[in-house]
Amino acid sequence: MSTEPQALQTFLDAQRKHVLDIVEGLDDEELRVSVLPSGWSSLGLIRHLTWDVEQFWFNEVMSGLPRDPAAGDESPWVVPDGRSAESILDDYRTSIVRTDEYLAATPLDRPPAFWPEELGFQGFADLQDVLLHVMTETACHAGHLDSARELIDGRLWKVAG
Repeated sequence: MSTEPQALQTFLDAQRKHVLDIVEGLDDEELRVSVLPSGWSSLGLIRHLTWDVEQFWFNEVMSGLPRDPAAGDESPWVVPDGRSAESILDDYRTSIVRTDEYLAATPLDRPPAFWPEELGFQGFADLQDVLLHVMTETACHAGHLDSARELIDGRLWKVAG
């Protein structure tokens, strides 16, 4: 039987894999196209998962580190001109590795180093709360990518028939 940290890591890894697998095989143009009225693209959503999810929650909130300048000043949902799709996917993969190193070295009961007031609610008690939030947000966005992929080229993600 796995321990709680191992189980949480396993479920988070499954959602991250889903995110990367559902966009696999899309070309640069397909990754940048918006298929929903809100205007986001698959690459924009992956930038959001990199900077507003993995980096924000684990580096900034949990570790108290300043915002990584590599995030840029624009909205993470916007893909900067000149950035290749592969570099954005690599940023996400690199962020995952950093987070995993942090998770391996940090007890689940560690409290956040800081809580941004602009979030407006009380905050999370510890790393376990943050981890559950990130897992939920990643799973939600994996579902968004499923819908986008189906609209782009008809591919379905492991749908039971």
